[in-house]
Amino acid sequence: MDAKAKLKKAIAQEEAQVQSQHFADRVFEAVRLKGSPICVGLDPKLELIPAIIKGKALKENKDKFKAAAEAILAFNKAIIDEIHDLVPVVKPQVACFEQYGYEGMRAYAETLKYAKSKGLLTIADVKRGDIGSTAEAYSHAYLGKVNVFDEQQFVFDADAVTLNPYLGIDSIKPFMDDARKYNKGIFMLVKTSNKSSSNLQDLEMTDGNAVYQITAHYLDSWGSDDLGDCGYSLLGAVVGATFPAQAEKLRKIMPEAIFLVPGYGAQGGTAKDVKACFDENGRGALVNSSRSIIYAYKEMPHIHEKDFALAAREAVLKMKKDLESEITFS
Repeated sequence: MDAKAKLKKAIAQEEAQVQSQHFADRVFEAVRLKGSPICVGLDPKLELIPAIIKGKALKENKDKFKAAAEAILAFNKAIIDEIHDLVPVVKPQVACFEQYGYEGMRAYAETLKYAKSKGLLTIADVKRGDIGSTAEAYSHAYLGKVNVFDEQQFVFDADAVTLNPYLGIDSIKPFMDDARKYNKGIFMLVKTSNKSSSNLQDLEMTDGNAVYQITAHYLDSWGSDDLGDCGYSLLGAVVGATFPAQAEKLRKIMPEAIFLVPGYGAQGGTAKDVKACFDENGRGALVNSSRSIIYAYKEMPHIHEKDFALAAREAVLKMKKDLESEITFS
């Protein structure tokens, strides 16, 4: 066996060892190693990517969709290079890639691979929600494996996905089956960070509970049999930083769920707002920031746009310090 083959085998063995851990345990270990619960959202928008990257991509690619994909990929890789030692998780938003068609989805797949090669956990922000065989197909694509001519193959191979639960358990079960099989994770929408979420999620039922509370009770029940050694489930919850009062109630309803917390930063959420999402030991939550980090260079006059990735690193360090002012992590 030559050196290249030995290296490939060693990498495969290391990946298999990591993959053998329960998803919640992988999250807890990653947070412990990095000393941070920060999740960086990769939401690339072509108009916000530095001109120097777009110019290079256009010069090297005649097809504009391919040029867009290459610009996005170069942007994402540069961000990952600067923040992978500081954060445990990145969360690519698939819509930002889908809009560029096939080439965009190629950039999405390559972004996942690159992030994983740098030791990061990946959450595919896909927010899928469908029933029966359709949910199964989505799960095979984004979380598990698909049968290709009698051979099981990963497609995008993220470590976790976001899901919309409003079609019931049959829209979640196929993903849970794959999550159990491949030690992956799920983050189910419970109380989202957007302002109009209250129009539906805060509606009060006849028993006095709001829709988001009922959803949380379902999640707690569905995930109760799939706990890691850390005591947390592979089934987590999306709980927005912009609704701290609701988050406090939800932590009590879902004591075994890891919270994925969007809304910090650009949407107005603060360190004080996200505190309720953590348990009493400062564990059990990942705080996401997207625009405030990856486009930080636009808010930093002292940093040239070619150093956009350094600006992202600076933004992560600032966010870490801010969170530590309110929360003691363990």
